[in-house]
Amino acid sequence: MLELGNVASRVVNFNHLRQLHAQIICNSLHHHNYWVSLLINHCTRLNAPPHYAHLLFLSTLNPNVFVFTSILRFYSHRHDHAKVALLFERMQGCGVRADAFVYPTLIKSAGNGGIGFHAHVLKLGHGSDAIVRNAVIDMYARLGPIGHARKVFDEIPDRERKVADWNVMISGYWKWESEDQAQWLFDVMPERNVITWTAMVTGYAKVKDSVAARKVFDLMPERSVVSWNAMLSGYAQNGLAEEALELFDEMVSAGIEPDETTWVTVISASSSSGDPCLAASLVRMLNQKRIRSNSFVRTALLDMYAKCGSIDAARRIFDELGVYRNSVAWNAMISAYTRIGDLDSARELFNTMPEKNVVTWNSMIAGYAQNGQSAMAIELFNEMITAKESTPDEVTMVSVISACGHLGALELGNWAVRFLTENQIKSSISGCNAMIFMYSRCGSMEDAKRVFQEMATRDVVSYNTLISGFAAHGHAMEAINLMSAMKEECIEPDKVTFIGVLTACSHAGLLEEGRKVFESINDPAIDHYACLVDLLGRVGELEEAKTTIEKMPMEPHAGVYGSLLNASRLHKHVELGELAATKLFELEPENSGNYILLSNIYASSGRWKDVERIRERMKKTGVKKTTGWSWVEYGGKLHKFIVADRSHERSDDIYRFLVELRKKMREAGYVADKSSVLRDVEDEEKEEIVGTHSEKLAICYALLVSEAGAVIRVVKNLRVCLDCHAAIKMISKMEGREIIVRDNNRFHCFKDGVCSCKDYW
Repeated sequence: MLELGNVASRVVNFNHLRQLHAQIICNSLHHHNYWVSLLINHCTRLNAPPHYAHLLFLSTLNPNVFVFTSILRFYSHRHDHAKVALLFERMQGCGVRADAFVYPTLIKSAGNGGIGFHAHVLKLGHGSDAIVRNAVIDMYARLGPIGHARKVFDEIPDRERKVADWNVMISGYWKWESEDQAQWLFDVMPERNVITWTAMVTGYAKVKDSVAARKVFDLMPERSVVSWNAMLSGYAQNGLAEEALELFDEMVSAGIEPDETTWVTVISASSSSGDPCLAASLVRMLNQKRIRSNSFVRTALLDMYAKCGSIDAARRIFDELGVYRNSVAWNAMISAYTRIGDLDSARELFNTMPEKNVVTWNSMIAGYAQNGQSAMAIELFNEMITAKESTPDEVTMVSVISACGHLGALELGNWAVRFLTENQIKSSISGCNAMIFMYSRCGSMEDAKRVFQEMATRDVVSYNTLISGFAAHGHAMEAINLMSAMKEECIEPDKVTFIGVLTACSHAGLLEEGRKVFESINDPAIDHYACLVDLLGRVGELEEAKTTIEKMPMEPHAGVYGSLLNASRLHKHVELGELAATKLFELEPENSGNYILLSNIYASSGRWKDVERIRERMKKTGVKKTTGWSWVEYGGKLHKFIVADRSHERSDDIYRFLVELRKKMREAGYVADKSSVLRDVEDEEKEEIVGTHSEKLAICYALLVSEAGAVIRVVKNLRVCLDCHAAIKMISKMEGREIIVRDNNRFHCFKDGVCSCKDYW
């Protein structure tokens, strides 16, 4: 027996525990309650597998109060509250009377049901037991109301109050954001220990006051590894990765041995930096110290590698985790694949994940939305609400609503907003910003403005999103005025703000206003120069645009020369167009749009040999022209068309309607503009080509299926051509419809034969 006791005192890992268990079996003591209770207590300390602890529990035929107490603590430690409740029922069924030692475990595991246990212990006379009383205070401090915790605390005679009681109250006040009460208790308590000080560090970090947290940390008379971890976590959770890593260096220099929690925190902090060199140095340190990393440390490493772009290293850890993979590991790996655009690998993991939570669904939905597969994001959201495995939250809805905006699908967007409202999903600034984006991108600026105006608090993204919406619609003065209002609200414009306002000025042709905005930027970035070149080029100041490029303090990128090329197309300036195109062919040789724009310039000047030369160059270099498409939303679906498309189920009806429409248009004086046709063919063939452009087919379909007077919304992936622009103006007047077209450059709102762009685009 003495020898077994010595072995039991030296158990430090699960293998040691199994060896002790084997010796107990050899001594035929494995049915004895004392030894079963001792083994289960070791299981709790070592985080042993639940099935092993449960088998130990079953090995005794008549478990006593000590065995029940041990197994209850084991499952409470694992937060398996349902198992705790079942075992307590079994304990009562076995006629084993619970003593004061059992109730703290029951109270901690019961959640709001702990109130019933509080009443029970009072009846049994255990209310004055120090451990039971502390568990009751802790329950009310965690779950509320905090006033009940304070009442129990105040009822304890001063001489009987333990430091643990003060600590629980201080932590409770921090949880309920009562900073003043927490600080007052800290100041008046007669004795403090390291836990007290650590609670104050954690509390200040929780309310994002890292300076105050560090001040308390520096004043601590003694620090445990938990104290260091609290300060490290405070920095990490508040986005102060650099400070966290500096503190970690101090910790190591002070001779404090990091534990697994330390490593998880430090690795997580370094993840946010995305620095591969830092990641490598941390891994070296782990190896040098021969740290036996558990599943939590390995999962943190997985996430760090993923965020640093080391996808193979992340996947290797994921595969090595095997049965120890938790939801965090699965979600980190899925997010890693979506971050690099490997949606197939992400979806494969998503489909094989045994239990998905809301983070899993959000990761996959956001992955689709952020990688240009908005329709798939919405489809997966539909699967989510059908499966009912997880409840969508605001993060889900931000991705879904944003996806609707990218698609320009207002019906779907309104449905998503209704879902958010009907399911009482709280919408923060991010949710409102997503709605502003969606309405702006769907051509519903009144709704976008309404959401913006109803927001109690706005951030720079709120302003930028609405300004970008105004820019896309050519509402320059609204964009300029909104930037002024932004400053009045003490929100400083950033790079994106100025891009939005400059773009708005460009679309509206407001040269002088745009100049003033550009000159107000302290240190213009390259994208700001691109906007200025676009502004100058659109109003015909081509030489100044060229000079601006030549005097730029940085090397121009493709966006700058793209603006110059488009200006050359607008004003039919062949020489400047060739200059811009030559640069673009070097910078982005696979972008077919640059070749097409130069071809347009040649075609408008009748230089068909040059058009053919560009076409041959595209063939030789393997550059393929982007297929133009347009879609309209009807019946909760997106109906997509390409030029001369006959694949739609109502294709015959669409073309019959188009023939009739053309006839009426010709009678009204319409003459096709054939300048965008890049082939030297007969005029009749050119007219047929422009006559079946995708946006015309989409509009004809919408006119066939929508109610009279309904607004028609079309999304096109390329710039609308001159002929379609003229034709849609006429159609809007003849059919008495408002037609909103979003091309790859801006919005065109056609009504009564007039376009909102005022033919300036």
